[in-house]
Amino acid sequence: MTITNQFIAVLIMAVVTYIPRVAPLVIFKRKIKSKFLCSFLSYVPYAVLGAMTFPSILYSTKHIYSAVAGLLTALVVAYFDKSLIKVAVSAILTVYIFELLI
Repeated sequence: MTITNQFIAVLIMAVVTYIPRVAPLVIFKRKIKSKFLCSFLSYVPYAVLGAMTFPSILYSTKHIYSAVAGLLTALVVAYFDKSLIKVAVSAILTVYIFELLI
């Protein structure tokens, strides 16, 4: 690959990453008045975060049973409005105990 081709590749990558960053600023110049669109956009970060992390939760341990037990423990503790530290520590302890038992 010549230096010209490398420069063209870097330039194309820069343009491709720049477009998604600038597009919302260009498209939504004024304040969004649609309640439906505001509601939809407010849930997008949570949906993306869940979609990115959920598969990793299930496949991050040796056994899927310990991962499911840790997930269920975290869900139950979080449901009762405990802090993030308590949720994480309880899920970690549950997975650790399950890994010792399995």
